[in-house]
Amino acid sequence: MEKQRTIEKEISLKGIGLHTAGNVNIVFKPAAVDTGINFIRTDLATHPLIRASIDNAISQPASSPRRTSIGSEGGRVCTIEHLMSALLGLGIDNLIIEIDNEEVPGLDGSSLSFVEALAKTGIKEQEKEKRIYAIKDPIIVEEDGCSLIALPSADFKVSYTLQYNHAFLKSDFLELGLNADAFKNEIAPARTFCLEEEAGELQKHGVGLGANYDNTLVVGKQGVIKNKMRFENEFVRHKILDLLGDLYLVGYPLKAHIIAIKSGHSLNLKLVKKIEQQRLRFALGGIGINYHPAESEVLEAESIMKILPHRDPFLFVDRITHLERGKRAIGIKNVTINDYFFKGHFPGKPVMPGVLMLEAMAQVGGIMMLSPEENRGKLAFFLTINNVKFRKTVVPGDQLVFEVVAGKIKSKTGQVHGQATVDGKVVVEADFMFALDDAQR
Repeated sequence: MEKQRTIEKEISLKGIGLHTAGNVNIVFKPAAVDTGINFIRTDLATHPLIRASIDNAISQPASSPRRTSIGSEGGRVCTIEHLMSALLGLGIDNLIIEIDNEEVPGLDGSSLSFVEALAKTGIKEQEKEKRIYAIKDPIIVEEDGCSLIALPSADFKVSYTLQYNHAFLKSDFLELGLNADAFKNEIAPARTFCLEEEAGELQKHGVGLGANYDNTLVVGKQGVIKNKMRFENEFVRHKILDLLGDLYLVGYPLKAHIIAIKSGHSLNLKLVKKIEQQRLRFALGGIGINYHPAESEVLEAESIMKILPHRDPFLFVDRITHLERGKRAIGIKNVTINDYFFKGHFPGKPVMPGVLMLEAMAQVGGIMMLSPEENRGKLAFFLTINNVKFRKTVVPGDQLVFEVVAGKIKSKTGQVHGQATVDGKVVVEADFMFALDDAQR
């Protein structure tokens, strides 16, 4: 497994913003594992910390079009896409970025200067595994004749179709797999661009005030004005650069095939939101394991919460009293009148809902299934529940004892038989089948 990365030592850059034309100093500092990418506005009195995440993305802001911006805690940072693309391309997971203005410097209009500066200062591996998210199911977003599709894939690949109704800037297509060398050589040098016919109008509205013929490819009817192309297809390459930077707001490198047709920042962010929704659905919807319990270890509530993502009022296991990893587990649930479900479930004669007994049994089964070393870091999701039999009602004052025994457990599925007893008498039993999935992908 790849390790997380940060930089070896602090480094500074300065320049002007492509859109605001403001002078800006930016300082990159190493960060601890699981920190992520965080900006700090040092020019503001409160020094707000703004995490580079889709939750902080400013969607279609009227004040900052044609760029990607993030904001929180009373501060914002604009035009982060070229820098974020460089961080993704270099595999940098954790970084503190101090910035003394609201816009990241544009430098030469590409990601190349960021890549060269950060690589020069040194990139080091950290002691924890890199977090990667693999697309589970296809995701499609569309907007104004543009579309983006994210498909499951064993690696990362982008297929981009560029379409402009312009004499020089014509339709183009590029498909590219992402690795450090491909990014540095094929994508990072590609510069931002605009049409000559729109440049003046954009600047009247405060867009591109820091753009010039050196940091922006201005496209006229006969070609690029006062500059030379670095690639014959530099325009589509830069579109991929922007897309990669926006995708890194997921917070993780992806395993996906991204198919883009004329996408821009607005649509990119819509896709990122959909990816994050899918990631959270999988991460929060299953039974996961964050540490490796010992054989026959007694697990109290605090330890159980390190294993299961569930919390009150949906954690139904008080203790694991016996654990044979991947084979058998026993857990208990003390049923009290204070349990929230009694307020509405037969309140005149409180009875524990049968579906919650099944959920509690499944939680014990999930701990048992995921405790072997080979299943560490995975999640368990229901596939089927069969042969359910309710034998006796459960009421306040009862102690439920759940015993689950493994059936066939493979790399991606597992079967479990469980039964629950009160005072030695069976109250419910069932057969479960789980799907096992990698929690970090």
